[in-house]
Amino acid sequence: MNSWKFYNMLFARVIIVIVTLAFSLLLFGNSYLYSGVLILVFALLIGGEMYSFIKKKYNFYDKTIISILNNDFSASFPAACKEGDYKNLCLLYDILKEKQHDLSSKELIYRSIINNIDTAVIILEKEHDNWNIFLMNDCFSTLFSVPKVTNWIYLKNYLPSLCQEIENTGFNELKMSINIKIEQQDTQTFLLQTSLTKSFNKDYFIILLDSIQRVIEKKEKEAWINLMKIISHELMNSLTPIRSLSQNLLQIVDQDHLETEDFEDIKSSISTIINRSDHLQFFVENYRKLAALPTPNKKPTPIHLLFEDCLKMMSPIFESENIKISNEIEKNKIIDLDKNQIEQVIINLITNSVFALKEKEEKSIHLTTATQNNRFYIIISDNGGGIESEITDKIFLPFFTTRKNGAGIGLTLSKNIIEAHGGYLSHKTDSDLSGGKTHFTICFIQGNS
Repeated sequence: MNSWKFYNMLFARVIIVIVTLAFSLLLFGNSYLYSGVLILVFALLIGGEMYSFIKKKYNFYDKTIISILNNDFSASFPAACKEGDYKNLCLLYDILKEKQHDLSSKELIYRSIINNIDTAVIILEKEHDNWNIFLMNDCFSTLFSVPKVTNWIYLKNYLPSLCQEIENTGFNELKMSINIKIEQQDTQTFLLQTSLTKSFNKDYFIILLDSIQRVIEKKEKEAWINLMKIISHELMNSLTPIRSLSQNLLQIVDQDHLETEDFEDIKSSISTIINRSDHLQFFVENYRKLAALPTPNKKPTPIHLLFEDCLKMMSPIFESENIKISNEIEKNKIIDLDKNQIEQVIINLITNSVFALKEKEEKSIHLTTATQNNRFYIIISDNGGGIESEITDKIFLPFFTTRKNGAGIGLTLSKNIIEAHGGYLSHKTDSDLSGGKTHFTICFIQGNS
C-alpha cells in the first residue's frame, strides 16, 4: 500500500508539471507573456519539489542499505518511518540488527571460551593466497610473549621455528612434537596439532600447542590427588573405629568394678582393633611392594612356556568357573624378561578376567600375540562386559578396586613391572550386543625388553 501511495503522489506531481507546462505554452502562444512566465515558474517549482521528493525517498533507501552492507546498525528510526512508506525496509533493518547483535554476543562468548582454555590457540584466515591471523588466544600470547598481531609475517619474527614448520607442510593438517625457544629461555617441547577447515568459501587454519611438560605435571598432580584420596579413605576407615573403641575401653577400665559384660566388651573391642591394625599393616605392606619394586632380572624366556606354566597353575579355577581358554600365544618367541615378575603380571591380568566373568553364562578368555614395528604385543581378552567408562581413568591407581576384598594393587603393580621392562600396559573395551569385551595389552619394545 505504501508503494502505491508513493507512486500515486509521484504520478500526481508529474501530471501537475505536464499540465502547467502545457498551460504555460498555451499562454505564450496567445501572447500572454507575463501569465505564461508565471505559470512556467510555477511548473519549475513543482518539478523541483518533485525532484526533492524522489531524492529524499531514495536517499533514505541508499543510506539504510549502505549501513546494512557496512554492518552499521547504530541508526534508529522514528515511529513514523516504521509505519509509513519505509515500514518493510525498517523491519528488514531491525531483523538484521537483531541477528548482528546475536552474532556479536556469540562471538564474545566463543572468544571468552577460547581465551580461558589452557591451550595455546591461533586461528589463521586465508585471503587471496595469504594467511592472516584471525584469532590468537590469551594463552598463546602469554606463553610465547607475543603481542596479538594480525599478520602471519609479523608472527614469524617472534616464532620463526613454529612458522617455518607449518609453512614446510604447506599449511596442511599435522600432529607432532616441536621444540620452540621462547625469547631467552631454554627450548621447550610442545605438542603441535593443526587442522584445516572451510566456512562460507573461506579457509581457516587452526593451530593448537600444548606444553608437554605442563601436560605431564597436570597428569601427575591429578594422579597424586586421586592417590591421596584413596590413602586417606583407607586410613580413616581403620583409624576412626580404632579411636572410638580405644575411648570406649578407657571408659570401661576407669570403672571401680567390672562386670562380666564389660569383659566381653573389652574382648570384642580389642579383637576389632587387632583386625583393623592388621588391615593397616596389610595396606602398608602393599604400598611397600609398589614403592620398592626390584629391578627386573632379565633372561631369555620362551613366551609360550611362560603362559603354559601360568595356565597350569590356574586350571582348577578355570574348571570350577567353567571358563573356556583360547590360547594362541606364538610359539618359539623368546623375550628377555624377568620370568617371576612377568608371571605375576599374567596371573594378575587373568585373575581380573576371571573376576569380570563371574556373572556371565558363557565365559571365555582369549590369549594372543602380535609383532609389529619392533614391538611384541601380548593381548589378554575376556567377554566380561568391559570396563565402565566412569572408572577407566582410575583402574591403574594404587589401591583402587571394585572387588569387596581386593587390595587394589594388582593392576598398578603389573603396570610398574611392564614399565620397568621398558614396555607399557594398556587396556581397551569393545562394546557389542553381548555387553562388551575387555583387552589388556602388554607391549615389549624389542631392544628395550
